[in-house]
Parts: sequence; structure tokens; C-alpha cells
Amino acid sequence: MKYMLIMRSTDEAAATMADRDFTEMLEIVGRFNDELIGAGVLVAAEGLDDAADSVIVDYSSEPPVVTDGPYGETKELFGGFYLLNVASKQEAVEWATRMPSFGAGFKTEIRRVPTIDEFPQDNEWIQRERAWREATGQL
Repeated sequence: MKYMLIMRSTDEAAATMADRDFTEMLEIVGRFNDELIGAGVLVAAEGLDDAADSVIVDYSSEPPVVTDGPYGETKELFGGFYLLNVASKQEAVEWATRMPSFGAGFKTEIRRVPTIDEFPQDNEWIQRERAWREATGQL
């Protein structure tokens, strides 16, 4: 099963992290990434650029309205993610508790990523997506 670990932080925590030595942060995160790789559970991991540079597409009107981000309150934003392929939610939780946090104000949301097999297989669009996944080696 795939689970996404979504990294969130408060404004204060993000500011504190910005003051840390970048090489030290890379070392700490790199060691955790090596553990994930060694355990064979890492599918993907990415950090995100500053939310101030984002663009928001709001679909509450027609046509959709495009504005500069970030949207809503900053507590709604996330800074990066890990995608893990693990046996259970509990295993995803165990990995999340080992993730470097860099202090108070950081949280990780854990959400399961459904597989294509969980959708109606007789649906034309699911069949097209399955064919694309097979053609690109993702299935």
C-alpha cells in the first residue's frame, strides 16, 4: 500500500528552519532518506518551493480565477512529501515518527494513496489510465 507523508509546519517553525545550517539539514534528512531506501519503502520524496511563489486556480466561478498564492491561511500549506510503499498504515505511522522534524511546529499528515485497482475496471477512463500506466512502466 502506498501512503503519502505530507510535511506541514507553522510560520514560526519554517522561519526557525530557514535559520538552520543548510548542510546540516541535508545531512539529517539524507540519513533518514537512506533508511527509507535501505528498507525498500521509498517511492518518491520532494520538497516544495516557497508558497509565496505559487499560483492558485479557484474553480468557484466560471471561468476559474487565477491568482498568485498562497491560498488561505499558511497553516493549510505543506512543504513537501514522502511517498512510501509499506504494508500498513501503522508502518507508515512508524516511519513518520522517525522523520526529522527540526523542532516544534512541524506536523506530518499521513494519507493512503488508493491504487487504480480500487476503481471500476469497466470504466473507459480507468482502462485508458491503466493502459498508459502499463505503457510507461508504472503498473
